[in-house]
Amino acid sequence: MSFSIFNFSDKLNKSITNNGYTKPTAIQEQVIPLVLQKHDILAKAQTGSGKSASFVLPILEYISHNPSAGKSKIKVLVLTPTRELALQITNYFNSFSVNLEKVPKVVTLIGGESLGDQISSIQQGCDILVATPGRFIDILSKKQTNFEKLKFLVVDEADKMLDLGFNDQLDLILQSIPEKRQTLLFSATYPPRVLDIAKKLTLNPKEVIFEEETETVDTITQRAIEVNVENKRALLKHLLKINRFDQVLIFMVSARAADNIANKFQRDGYPAQSLHGKLDQEERNLTLDEFRSKKIRILFTTDLLARGIDIDDISCVINFDLPRSPADYIHRIGRTGRAGKNGIAISLVSHEDKEHFKLIEKRCDIDLNKEQIAGFELVGEAPKKEKGTAPVKGKRKSKKDKLREEKLKQVKENKN
Repeated sequence: MSFSIFNFSDKLNKSITNNGYTKPTAIQEQVIPLVLQKHDILAKAQTGSGKSASFVLPILEYISHNPSAGKSKIKVLVLTPTRELALQITNYFNSFSVNLEKVPKVVTLIGGESLGDQISSIQQGCDILVATPGRFIDILSKKQTNFEKLKFLVVDEADKMLDLGFNDQLDLILQSIPEKRQTLLFSATYPPRVLDIAKKLTLNPKEVIFEEETETVDTITQRAIEVNVENKRALLKHLLKINRFDQVLIFMVSARAADNIANKFQRDGYPAQSLHGKLDQEERNLTLDEFRSKKIRILFTTDLLARGIDIDDISCVINFDLPRSPADYIHRIGRTGRAGKNGIAISLVSHEDKEHFKLIEKRCDIDLNKEQIAGFELVGEAPKKEKGTAPVKGKRKSKKDKLREEKLKQVKENKN
């Protein structure tokens, strides 16, 4: 089966071929026709399934037949949880549109860059806006952007967006865009909260469920190695030395932990770097580019890179620290074993991690043999947990409180 089944324009088909696409993935086969038929969509799909192209291509087909008269007006709004994924989706739009008669203007709204410059770019003409929710709310607050011509709302990685407080921002977003539009919502999982926002966003959506977890896991050799916490770093060096992995992605619990261990590995001569959300955007872009080009071969990161980022040659993923959510285990290990290649995923499990790793195995329907590596065996017993005091609520306002105040402010302004 080829992309010719969708009857795209010759110019779009040329871009598809030039980008090395020969046949649609399973989710593209299902989603593209529904988008072309103007249905709202609620799709369940893992990262790496080709879902970005499943909405980028039919949207570009629409724009090619409906170009803006005069200065471009915003026809498409794509909301996505991370800066990296926003930049990646922007790249998809740009790559697939180069051969169109009128190339649409794509603007990316992300934190870490000048808000004034981004507003100026939109005002100069914009067909497609790709944004993270926080920066999009910043733009809305300036009241200098018009969405009257909006035709498509795309919400990507909806479940991850909810973890970042998207539900609190949703009402403000809906107040700013037309009710009559086509909404495409993608999520890797379907917790009740995702279904709740789907009801707010979509109208009689066509549901597409594409399960890829088993397919992904089948290409990955999973290992669980038991080790004491204080020996994790030494064991990691041992594993890197004896396996000579080409490219390794190592997940840490926090940005601080990623920086600390990356600095120690750099001092020991390893081609290592850290990547996390606390770096400025220029540093994040540079680090990701260097990892893709293999100038950096060991990348310590947080769950920032657990989803959405396309890097096909990662030979091994290591959970130095286990993910907090069992669902994120699948997303993390899914960074390897991509594009038909085999991969290795290793989890380091200490006494403190044992119970949580059992939960991960149960939720992910796996049962791994627990290994011991000579010289790094797990010894002793798990430390006894001490009961702590209840957390004290801080004085800082929550996002929900800030949004509520903003709504009340808007209501008062409208009354006046």
